[in-house]
Amino acid sequence: MATFATSEQLLVIIDPGARQTDGESVRIAKDVLSAGAAAKMCLPDGPEEFARALGRRGSRRPVVIGDDHALVRAVTLLHRERELTGCGLSVVPVGETSLAQSLGVPGGAVAAARTVLDGTERRLDLLIDDSDGVVLTELSIPPTRVSAPALSARPWYRTLARTLTARPARLASVPSPGASRLRVEVDDEPLVDLGQPVQAISVTPGAHGLAEVEVRPLSVGAEATPLRALGRTVTVTGPDFRYRADAAVSGPVRRRTWQVAEGAWGLVLPSV
Repeated sequence: MATFATSEQLLVIIDPGARQTDGESVRIAKDVLSAGAAAKMCLPDGPEEFARALGRRGSRRPVVIGDDHALVRAVTLLHRERELTGCGLSVVPVGETSLAQSLGVPGGAVAAARTVLDGTERRLDLLIDDSDGVVLTELSIPPTRVSAPALSARPWYRTLARTLTARPARLASVPSPGASRLRVEVDDEPLVDLGQPVQAISVTPGAHGLAEVEVRPLSVGAEATPLRALGRTVTVTGPDFRYRADAAVSGPVRRRTWQVAEGAWGLVLPSV
């Protein structure tokens, strides 16, 4: 862990979404940071300018003022530049910030800005997939099951419902809406195969370089016991599937592998 002196120079990148969502919180954060350190403010107009500003930070420590998407964007860019190891990142959450707060970043502009100045860098694990994407907190496959009223509004579902009603003998052989048939391997060992429909899969960076994997099989009647495993690599294969990584949905893909990168990135959090 590393602590920082207030004399250190900062590059404060203010995401355009933050300026539109809560300009007052942005102003407060700027005032606190400028009063406590030599801070250069950067106001990019979009993702390309955001990337250029981060790439030209030099010796300045980067501070992102923005939502969860801005945080993930910054970590992804630093990873793809292969500069995560030597770069401690700070964030002042503005907008949708459940991800940042789940990592331990204070929610208020004043508290978060003071953490930038007085906090401690902590090294955190993340997941890196085979397309060079990153996952900071959680990966889920598939997304939460769609409720029955929403499904019933779709013409194809009404047709399926009529078909199932007309043929009750085949009901048990048809997976319920939201179920998937996917093969999940943890460190090359199968946890669940295509023959078992599943309701949900979650993967989170755990501790000591291991991912925590949970698979919830589809259950008829009593709730099925979740299947759990720990491992350094997780591979999911099967029919086209989408997945939620932190704040974004990706896919469809037919195969994706995630690997844990232990202590891969640094985030400045309140000192204990």
